[in-house]
Amino acid sequence: MAVHDRTSLRIRGIGIALALAATLAACGDDDGAPDDTEARIVTVYTGRHYGIEPVFDQFTAQTGIEVRFTTGSDPELRARLTAEGANTPADLVMTADAANIELAAQAGLLAPVDSERLDGAIPEELRSADGTWFSLSRRIRTIMYSTERVAEPPTSYAQLGDPRWKGALCLRPSTHPYTQSLVAALLNSVGETETLAIVESWVANDPLYINSDTDILKAVAAGDCDVALTNSYYLGRLQNEDPEFPVAIEWPDQDAFGAHVNVSAAGVTANAPHPAEAIELLEWLATTGQSTFSNANFEYPADPSVAPADLLVAFGEFTSDLASVRRLGALNAAAVDLLSKAAYE
Repeated sequence: MAVHDRTSLRIRGIGIALALAATLAACGDDDGAPDDTEARIVTVYTGRHYGIEPVFDQFTAQTGIEVRFTTGSDPELRARLTAEGANTPADLVMTADAANIELAAQAGLLAPVDSERLDGAIPEELRSADGTWFSLSRRIRTIMYSTERVAEPPTSYAQLGDPRWKGALCLRPSTHPYTQSLVAALLNSVGETETLAIVESWVANDPLYINSDTDILKAVAAGDCDVALTNSYYLGRLQNEDPEFPVAIEWPDQDAFGAHVNVSAAGVTANAPHPAEAIELLEWLATTGQSTFSNANFEYPADPSVAPADLLVAFGEFTSDLASVRRLGALNAAAVDLLSKAAYE
């Protein structure tokens, strides 16, 4: 496939491409033998892998479009797209982090999509300004605490640096995108000086660094730490298996900028072999498949009109920081630098 510039790749809905596919299919051999254009497929590179196969199976059952997918970390998949260039088989890339989808867009790996269906379903704050990516679910990085040992949990990200949590705080390492995007959001909300002070106060509490949100929550339950930061859906998974799991959520900074929102997001690749199918899948995930996609991993739907799973409703209502989502990619390098300056491991 020839390499096109971003302007020529602006895709206006799926109507034209689907019509072309139908026309080509009608131009098969005169004896009525099937032609390759009759088989519709879409290939997805996805960093968001929990429960994804049943979601794709449902899409195929409803549309007849076969989904082929490859999983990996967001940075790995971005590097793969870069290396493959015009020869990539990927039609859609899906990430588990807003910064990584924006970094893919900045690298020219995504094609802008102009879709009224997507714009109508996904709030402006949760999609890129140029239409290169769209959020599909919201993942809230929030404060977790032991229900057995903590009567008054911290109510802000800054309060995790209170000395009373010294030796009792669990965090994800600095190398993980969730940590980097949280710090990027703090930079956007309160600025560099205050963010550095917050992160340094966490480090001063001698946190236990664990590179798994599930293991962090189990550490809280086991008494290895009393408070922690994890994504909300990890608690959803554990409490779905064990409703008595002794950890609860405290939504932070409810009188300020709100709880940090990260997203699972997706965009059509710049060199997609099947752009029409990619857009159809993206639109389905944002609309018909919203509940299926978000509920598969106990995430909050990106479309605010779609109700979250009952277990998440029980977590209570909260104010979230939507203003930072689009800025996480642009602030990623600054966040990494700040974490290093604060000696955050």
